[in-house]
Amino acid sequence: MENLLLVSKELQNLSSSGDLWMAIWETVYMTVLSLALAYVIGLPLGVILTVTDKNGLCKNLVVNKTLGIVVNILRSIPFVILMVTLLPVANFLLGKSVGNGPMIVMLTIAAAPYVARMVESSLKEVNKGVIEAARALGASNSQIIFKVLLPEAKPALLVGLVISAVTVLGYSAMASTIGGGGLGKIAIINGHQRQNKDVMWVALALSMVIVQVIQELGMLIAKRTDKRIHHIGKKKKNKKENTL
Repeated sequence: MENLLLVSKELQNLSSSGDLWMAIWETVYMTVLSLALAYVIGLPLGVILTVTDKNGLCKNLVVNKTLGIVVNILRSIPFVILMVTLLPVANFLLGKSVGNGPMIVMLTIAAAPYVARMVESSLKEVNKGVIEAARALGASNSQIIFKVLLPEAKPALLVGLVISAVTVLGYSAMASTIGGGGLGKIAIINGHQRQNKDVMWVALALSMVIVQVIQELGMLIAKRTDKRIHHIGKKKKNKKENTL
């Protein structure tokens, strides 16, 4: 009973001091900012990988293979090892290697190649007939990329964004092992190291809530932007009206 009382007191202190709510905010902003920066890097890389492919708009196998190898190498490195390796990089860029700033640098570098492959996969789902039609109308490669490929791939890109966000959120928890903040820090330091199981479970539950919010909101937006769903819904509605 005494142990349970001490555990509950630790959780109450975290809540009353605002540390728990700050951890939630740190987790969210590290995830969002890292993901945004990763897309600034990964989106162009994904487009380049797509258009330089053997069936791409600007076939260039040398660029495609070289970039593909670099992306695959970065993706294959476990994040824990990558974090330690990137400590000097974060220190060079920000003048420090501990804190949320350096963690954002590491999360961005880790997520960018993952995002590049997600974007490439999404763009390759676009119907080739749409691209050929745009080309027949005299559209340039840049017009096809920005006015056909990216808009047509929007639903798949949004789904990829959701998956990437959940991945980065998981990375952010691991980043707390070398000085990052967020719910991972609460779970490891206040929970695991101090043997407060209720703190660990609360941190886990809050992380799950954030993941669910990201997934539900992202999938809702993806469905609303998917023209195929709207087209099928309209056909069913018309069919029902004709039947009546």
